[in-house]
Order: sequence, then structure tokens, then C-alpha cells
Amino acid sequence: MAQKFGLIGKTLKHSYSKKIHALLGDYPYEMHEIAPEQVGDFVLNCRLNAFNVTIPYKKDVIPYLDEIDERALLIGAVNTVVKRDGKIKGYNTDFDGMVYMLSRAGITLKDKNVLILGSGGTSNTAQAVSKSLGAKNVSVLSRTGQINYENYKEKVPETQVVINTTPVGMFPENYTCKIDLDAFPMLSGVADAVYNPALTLLLYQAKKRNLPYTNGLPMLVAQAKYALELFIDKKVSDSVIEPIISELEREKTNIVLVGMPGSGKTSVGQKLASELSMQFIDTDELIVKRENRDIPQIFKDSGEEYFRKVESEVLREVGTLSGKIISTGGGVIKNAENYFPLKQNSVMFWINRDVEKLVTDGRPLSKDLETVKKLYLERKDAYTAFADVKVDNNGDINDTVKGVISAYENFSH
Repeated sequence: MAQKFGLIGKTLKHSYSKKIHALLGDYPYEMHEIAPEQVGDFVLNCRLNAFNVTIPYKKDVIPYLDEIDERALLIGAVNTVVKRDGKIKGYNTDFDGMVYMLSRAGITLKDKNVLILGSGGTSNTAQAVSKSLGAKNVSVLSRTGQINYENYKEKVPETQVVINTTPVGMFPENYTCKIDLDAFPMLSGVADAVYNPALTLLLYQAKKRNLPYTNGLPMLVAQAKYALELFIDKKVSDSVIEPIISELEREKTNIVLVGMPGSGKTSVGQKLASELSMQFIDTDELIVKRENRDIPQIFKDSGEEYFRKVESEVLREVGTLSGKIISTGGGVIKNAENYFPLKQNSVMFWINRDVEKLVTDGRPLSKDLETVKKLYLERKDAYTAFADVKVDNNGDINDTVKGVISAYENFSH
């Protein structure tokens, strides 16, 4: 009889675990959302051969286990349970997953002052990892701890590495972040266990400072590989990890198109959506639908400032999505605050067309060639700042689309 595996947690609809295990091998792996009072019965009586455990049950399963691996006992949290030879044993593969994640990002902890955000099971893992990797000092920031969100700037200004183990910044609360990295002048790296969005506000701060940073996807994939080894009692090569990370990144990453009005973003976006079997979203269309009037009429009736406000609201909504093709209006780059909502789950492309070829019909700010030239000069630096890749769209649209796809597939996320 084939072995059966799975995952238990309270809310699993956004979990990547089923997909990861499908990529790891051909075996049944099912999701089980259970209530707190069901934990004991599930551990003792479920017909799974082994299963993973996610928040908030990594500590709750412990009383029902016959044995606990030494590392899991030290951490005080279990994320993998194996039923074998009449015994139920708990392990913690998050430890090795976190080590892999930090190493992959080039974040070293040896002789460093580490600040861990959160006090739950993943925090325990981060503390154990930090000590194992030779951290000089390990501090924990929590809502009610000695170091908290009110006093951390005074308590730990010497922090060199920050590891977030809380769900703060996770979808759908993408626009939350409780600490300011500018409080840490000695900072040399930031890790976030959150993996949706790919770029949290915490990591965005690290990106702006050109610091090494990582989200939690590499940890998630690596710990699943290590869990599988326990499931089947056999070594699995680490070489399987990176292809799975890449596959998930491609599947979850948006393609965002920016560029001048009339540069062909909509046409390119629609063709990309067809080629890649992804949903196409035009933010200008969403604005028109929301306002129940076309864009020239919005400019005429309410002015550009009002339009930009509505545009930013729409961008904040679509930016939380994943795996979409998103075409934006020509002026999104005028507001620097639009960058993060667009970038958090995306690779951004500047679709560039020679000024003389830009379509001006129905464009409120593109009345004639001289106006368009002036507009282009005003905006080109902002397009450069927003975009990860610049793609020429002066020739055959098929060549443009091929260029975007090639750059997207080779982009280092």
C-alpha cells in the first residue's frame, strides 16, 4: 500500500506545501485544516504515515508524541511527525531549512548580533540556528517582551542581522511592517520567514540599503526536502531544492509592464498572457470600471491629482496578486510610493518605444509630439528606476514578447 503524507494547520489555503511535495516526488500529500481541539485526535488516529505541522500547532502536537528528536526537543517545536514501528516521533526540519536559506542569501551569523522578531515556534528555531552558527548575541523582539516594538531602537541598536519569524507583512496584510531598519546602522543582512509576498516591506527596506536579504521560500522548500527524507527514511539530494524554488518563483511572480502612454503595453501584455497562459490585468481598465467613466473624462472632471490617487489604490490591490500579467498606466512612475506595491511579487519591464512612434489618441497628457517628447524626458529616469529590465518595442510585437519571456525566465528573483 502506498504511503500517505500531508500537512496540518489551522489555515492552509495559501500554503505552497502541496505544490512543493508534488515537485519533490510522486506520492499522496494532502492538506488538513483542523481546529485546535482536533490536534490530539489527529496525531494519534490519522491514517497518514507522516505529516508536516505548520502554525499554530508546532508546539501543540508535542504532548501526543512518543518520542521527540533531540533537536526538536531543544527548539521546543515540531514540524514533522513520523509514524513508524508503532511509535509517533517528532522532528524539526525547519532548522536545516533556515540554515539553507541563510547560506543561500550569503547572510552569516558568526560573531554577529542577531535580532529575532517573534516568540513562537519559528522564533525558537531561529534562536537555535543562530547559536549553532556562532552568533555573538541573540535577542528576541516581541509585543510583550523586554525588547518590544516601543523600545527596540534603544535596546538593540547594534543589531547586525534581523530574522523575522512573525506573520507580519504576510498576505493579505502586505503593507504592514513594525520595525524601521534605519535603527540599525550596523545591519548586514535581513531574513524573513514570510514568502508571500516575495518582497515584504521589511525586505524592501533591506533592498533599499543594498543589504543581503531573503524571503522564506528557500527555507520552505529546503525543510520540505529534509522532511521527505524522514518520511521515506532515505537521503534525498540537495540538488532538487533550487529547481523547485525557481519553479515556484516563476509560477507566483507577476510580470508588470511600465512605459510611456502608447508604447504598446496592453498589446504586449495580452500577447504575453496568451503565450504564458496567465491572466492579463490592465490597471487603466480597472480604474475606468471603478469610476464608471473613461480616463480623459476623469482628468477633465476631477483632475490628474484625483486620478493618481485612484490609480495608487488600484495598484495596491493588484500588487498583492501573484502569477499575473499587469499593464500599468504611463504615469504610475510619477509616484515613487507606487514602486513597492508593484514590485512586491513582480519582475518589472519597461516597454520602450521611440517617441515618434508613440500612439497619442485618447491620451490626456499626450496632445502632440512636442508634448510627448517633453513627457518622455521627464519620465525616462523614473522608468529606469522602476524597471528591472528594459525591452525595446519598435519592431515586431512577437520579438518584444520573446524578449520579455526570455528576460523573465532568466531573471534572478
